[in-house]
Amino acid sequence: MNYYEIFFITITTEDYQQDLLIGALGEIGFDTFEEVETGFKAYIPVDDFNQETLDNHLAEYREMFAFSYEITLIQQKNWNEVWESNFEPIEVSGQVFVRATFHAPKPEFPYEIVIDPKMAFGTGHHQTTAMMMALMLENDFAGKNVLDMGCGTGILAILAAKLGAAELTAIDYDIVCYESTIENSALNNIQNIKAICGSKDAIPTEQYDTILANINRNILLDQMESYASVLKPGGEIYFSGFYETPDLEIITNAAREYGLTYINHKKDKDWVAAKFVS
Repeated sequence: MNYYEIFFITITTEDYQQDLLIGALGEIGFDTFEEVETGFKAYIPVDDFNQETLDNHLAEYREMFAFSYEITLIQQKNWNEVWESNFEPIEVSGQVFVRATFHAPKPEFPYEIVIDPKMAFGTGHHQTTAMMMALMLENDFAGKNVLDMGCGTGILAILAAKLGAAELTAIDYDIVCYESTIENSALNNIQNIKAICGSKDAIPTEQYDTILANINRNILLDQMESYASVLKPGGEIYFSGFYETPDLEIITNAAREYGLTYINHKKDKDWVAAKFVS
């Protein structure tokens, strides 16, 4: 799948202005964001991009503050090179070391995850993925049946497996993510992850102890009923991919309608990862 990269050069330095733009882009199909020194980059599948929709959606913000953007077509073969050139190992909570195949291992870490940096999203570098992993480290996954929605590279499912989960289902609508999850599971010698290419309609009709969903606010709201329907009583669900203000309150109110209770959350640069229980 090819993507458009929209490089937003923010003329002002207020963080909330960048957050407003990212929030608006998430509403029209942009699904991944990368912060850089001079602004941020947003990515959208070529088939989902519409220039008129983009301009109309951003019009109100042009009246509030100055910004500009550049559009680049990122083909899959080039995207892989971009990921590899920018991929650096990361550490999470002093317990997880995430590296690529071309990095040296660090056996002193309790958990090491090897991710082949391809086009699939979710290498741990974004705040939402790292916070999800940090939340997971604080909770019990031993013997659990886990569902990972919007699995990307499969990194969260792989960590859940290393934390002792018994069965795992990892779902993503992107064929590249589906294939990446299978490949990365093999790289980490994980045999109990079942990867599925699809969306909420692809969720198997079984019950899960834990659900992981690091996507974006609008998709979470759309799919929340599906999550709640397969979560066991007393089960845990972890949401991320949205902001503390105003998204956390919106997510919490929607979750309450489906019998899900907010427990706590982590925050990094206004991005949030939150835990709920049924």
